[in-house]
Amino acid sequence: MELTLDKHYCIYCSSPLYQLKEGYVKCSQCKKKYSPTRVTQIKRVIKAFCDGDNALFTSKSLSLSYVTISKYYQKFRHLSAEYCEGYYHLHRTQESQYEEYLYIEKSKRNDKAAIFDSHNFLTFQYGNNVYTLLMPSLGMFKQQFLEDNLEDIYHKEFSKFMRTSKIIKISEHDNAITRFWHYFENFITTFKGVSREHFPYYLKEAEFKFNTPLHERSRILEQLYFHPNDSDI
Repeated sequence: MELTLDKHYCIYCSSPLYQLKEGYVKCSQCKKKYSPTRVTQIKRVIKAFCDGDNALFTSKSLSLSYVTISKYYQKFRHLSAEYCEGYYHLHRTQESQYEEYLYIEKSKRNDKAAIFDSHNFLTFQYGNNVYTLLMPSLGMFKQQFLEDNLEDIYHKEFSKFMRTSKIIKISEHDNAITRFWHYFENFITTFKGVSREHFPYYLKEAEFKFNTPLHERSRILEQLYFHPNDSDI
């Protein structure tokens, strides 16, 4: 379902609109009141997000505040995460490959204690798509191991485990899982640090963009934003 901005029909339910003063409209059915100019603005922000433009660049190109764009982007990441969850559970097959991945920021990779700040997630392949599942953080053990001077031992054993332990053997070296890992590494390094709190949503943003062709991303996010209860995407 393509979303079009028609001044005569509601963007939310496609019912006829009443024209109000100061450029606003009101829907005759759902009673929503909104500015068509603002809807156009949101659609432009969605496109910028889907194209990979960062929040600072988008705020300047659309003459909007950085805070406003950041809030929109965070909303889109939440929507992307919800979409990925639903899409995976709807389209997954019984036979799928999956493997564990450890991500540590490049600036911290020579710091043994940074192993506790890593992000560990599973990557599942179903068809040509991937699905990610973030594992529990090791951060809860960091202080204890540092106090006991066990970071060297733990780093060595954990690194060995990551190199040799396979949950399921990947049948092909060049498959969706390994392609996603390369994609994710390039994607996440474009940001100047991502907090642990927000990391899951950046991970899902990468998953959404990896799985979804560029020409489809805006349509899907517009549908999710303006029609959150409509499952026909």
